[in-house]
Amino acid sequence: MSDRILVLYGSYRFDRMGIRLADYLVRGLAARGNDVELIDARAVGLPMLDRMYKEYPKGEAPSALETLAEKIRMADAFVFVTGEYNWGPQPGLKNLTDHFLEEWFWRPAAIASYSAGRAGGARANAVWHGMLSEMGMVVISSTLTVGPIAATLDAEGMPTGSAGEALDKSFHNLAEDLAWWAEAAKSQRARRAPPY
Repeated sequence: MSDRILVLYGSYRFDRMGIRLADYLVRGLAARGNDVELIDARAVGLPMLDRMYKEYPKGEAPSALETLAEKIRMADAFVFVTGEYNWGPQPGLKNLTDHFLEEWFWRPAAIASYSAGRAGGARANAVWHGMLSEMGMVVISSTLTVGPIAATLDAEGMPTGSAGEALDKSFHNLAEDLAWWAEAAKSQRARRAPPY
């Protein structure tokens, strides 16, 4: 059964390296038969958070918010692709996610982080666990930490060298874990409505 998966990416930098990882994930999840869409925070272009989607009167939210809210509600699972800025998450991705709350509830989320160095964004990866859990998602235990990203994925997001081989192995576990939780969440929602 195909899952509807959103891959969310948040760098606003001119020369973005993390888009390689986002493209790799979209391609890999689609190859498994999923309906996958990349949500690029820079392309969506939301302003800094002033008013959450739910704070607008029904039908009065800006069109970008309305469109994205519907995509989030229709998704079975999410993958958050984050770089690490000063031991923390990217502000573009954090800003995009903070515009919504209830729309995220009762679905699994995976985290894939990256950096130019060997740590692969592990500190930002760890920070996202708590944030996504607070936002009502089940954060799966399988994560990806990719670094150095330039030695792992080429400009088209294709794995290179031994680091790329290691990523392919780790991706398999993440994709299997995410699929299991997506199926579990769908089954439970069909059996019993979420409590709130």
